[in-house]
This record gives sequence, structure tokens and C-alpha cells, in this order.
Amino acid sequence: MNAFTKLTLGLTVTTALTFAGTFAADAKEITVWCWDPNFNVAIMKEAAARYGKTHPDVTVNIVDLNKGDVEQKLQTALASNATDALPDIVLIEDYGAQKYLQSFPGSFEALSDHGVDYSGMAPYKVQLMTLDGKVYGMPFDSGVTGLFYRKDYIEAAGYKPEDMQSLTWDKYIEIGKAVEEKTGHKMLGMDPADGGLIRIIMQSTGKWYFDMDGNPNIAGNEGLKAALTVEQKLLQSGIYKPASGWSDWVSKFTSGDVASVITGVWITGTVKAQKDQAGKWGVAPIPMADAPGATNASNLGGSSWYVLASSPEKNEAADFLNEIYGKDIDFYQQILVNQGAVGSLLAARNGDAYSSADDFFGGDKIWQSFSNWLGQVPAVNYGTFTNEADAAVSAQLPALASGGSVDDAIKAIDEQVKTQIQ
Repeated sequence: MNAFTKLTLGLTVTTALTFAGTFAADAKEITVWCWDPNFNVAIMKEAAARYGKTHPDVTVNIVDLNKGDVEQKLQTALASNATDALPDIVLIEDYGAQKYLQSFPGSFEALSDHGVDYSGMAPYKVQLMTLDGKVYGMPFDSGVTGLFYRKDYIEAAGYKPEDMQSLTWDKYIEIGKAVEEKTGHKMLGMDPADGGLIRIIMQSTGKWYFDMDGNPNIAGNEGLKAALTVEQKLLQSGIYKPASGWSDWVSKFTSGDVASVITGVWITGTVKAQKDQAGKWGVAPIPMADAPGATNASNLGGSSWYVLASSPEKNEAADFLNEIYGKDIDFYQQILVNQGAVGSLLAARNGDAYSSADDFFGGDKIWQSFSNWLGQVPAVNYGTFTNEADAAVSAQLPALASGGSVDDAIKAIDEQVKTQIQ
């Protein structure tokens, strides 16, 4: 080997090492906290794989925790200002978003400052993560609601699928009584101590426990009154089968014991897991309440992604969320097919997965229906004390079941909420 060859080889090796060192120095790792390995974690892994194809210098480290652990660790770190203990991205349930944003100002990055286009996302999801004119989260899965019903039970009672469209709650109860008379099956499973249905009905009227400024909105809230009135009618109608807790509630409809379930789209996978019931289920909009501004669309649950302002990789984290969750329509087709996730990017509903027929539901295009209802969900302010308001409502349910006054219940709820949030 002559001197020139040695020099050239030396330069080549040095250049390669320098390039490798530079690449390693520029490499970024984004840490994500979330829960549910079969849903949120699996979807985030798909997002990371897609982003990695065009950003090989970025690694996404997904930490799978229980939902309660995510909330406890986040609360503890924020309260103690232990920013080193925080991830770059965290999943937060929508009902708790404002509580975190208002309790820990400056802790979350405003993604509206990073070029995220929120105009094409479900308005109600954007509203719940907005504070003082800035939007802080990346909308993720929706809890858009639907009325899942057994076609065979409904038809045995003399009704057709078209009769299940544009229902009122009074009509729903009427059908429930006919179903029980003809089939012996109750219309729905219901936990008398759970206020989930009240939240669904209340939001369908464009109201919440708090007004758009976050102030308590209990007394004089026509949406809440309508929801409590419906709850009382259901509890006294005899069309429900009592359930105690989540598992018992789920078993009521998966076993074929009841004729319907009204909840978020995320229950679809559980319904479809009953292979022997294929072709027997239909989906319709939820019944409409008797209140000003009422619609047949609402929401239950759902969550969104947030970037911590203290993150050294906050720019990369924001770009990651924006590129995949904010723009990638094919990504939303994939997670709909694989996980049954209805995302918040409205343009995704024009994809093939959303327009495909579902054999389990008799060939109905249920995903197209849910995506249409998604755009109709009224925007509300969940405020910072939704859990406290829920507890106050639950405390009044036994009295309502016994025929107590709805107005008296509202007065008691109002007093308890105001006491708890002082």
C-alpha cells in the first residue's frame, strides 16, 4: 500500500466515523406514556413506525402503564416540578384535559404554535384542549356515541331498522316495552349508580356541568335537566336489566340478554367479538332529548396526546404528532381496521376503510355513520371538576329511581358541586 492509498483510506475512515458520530449526536428519542396495549399502545407503535420511515434519526420509546399510573405519575411530577421525571408525550383522557391545563399552566406545549391545522379536526375535540386562545393537544380517538341494537329482537317486536333512526327517548322506551313483551328481553343493561348515560344525553344538547368559561352550570341547565329526566324515566320504566360494574354491564349485551347498548364507538370491538351474533346487530344514532339545541350526536370518553413543555425534544414530539395524527389519512384507515379506532381527523372519513360495508352489521357502513356523527358532536367545556360533578349526580340517582323530584336533585347537585370546588 503506497502513501497516497494510505492517506485516502485514512480520510475515508475518518469521514465515516465523523458522519456516524454526527448522526448519533443528532439522534433523538421521544418517550411516550400511555395505557392499553391493544389500543393506545398498539396505535402509537404504528404511528412511530410510520414516522421512522422518514425520520430515521428519531426513536419513539413507548411506555405502557395502567391508566391510573399514568395519571398519578403525571400529577406527582407536575406538582413537584420534577420535569426530569416527565415523558415527552403523554396521553390524557379528555374529561381531565382542562384540569391539567389550568392546574399546571405552562407545563404543556401549545401545539397551535407548531403549525397544527385544527380546522379539519372534530370541533368538540379541539374545544376541550383549548385555553386562552391556544390549543394544547393533538386530538386522538373519539368516543362518538351510537345506539347498538339487536335487529332480531327489534323485528320480533314489530319494528324495522328504519324505525330506529331519529328516535326520541320516549320512543326508545316505548320500543323497549314492546321488545320485552314479545321476546322477554330487557331493552338495555344499566348500572343504576353510573352517570355515563347522563353525560351522553347532556352533551347531546350542547350543555355540560360547566359553561364555556368553566363556571358551574347546574341550576337552570336545561340539558342536565333533560338528561336526569330521561334517566329517571328509564329507571322507572322497567325496561333495563340492572348491572353492577363494567364486566357485568358488558355481559348483559354480549350474552344476548338485552336488546341494545348506548355508548361510545370504542365498544364496537367488544360487540363484534361475539361471532355467533354476526348479522344480528345494527347501529343507529342515539335518541334525541327534549331540550333546546338537542341533537342525535354525543360523546363518551376519548383521549388525546399532549407534549410536555419541559421536554428537550418538544419540537420533534410536536412534529411527530402533527405528521402522523394531524395529517396521515392512511394511518387512520389502518387503525380503524386493526383497532376499531375512530380518529378525530375529519378528512379520514373519506378513506376506503370508512366507506366499507361491515358484514357483522349486515353490510351496514357503520364506520361512515360514526364518522358523520363525529362531526355533529356538540362542543362543550368539560371544565376542571367533571369527576366531582359526576359524584354529585350519582348521589342523587337513588332518589330519582324512587320517584324523587328532578328539580330537587338539581338543587342538591348544584349545592354539592359548589361546596366541593370552593
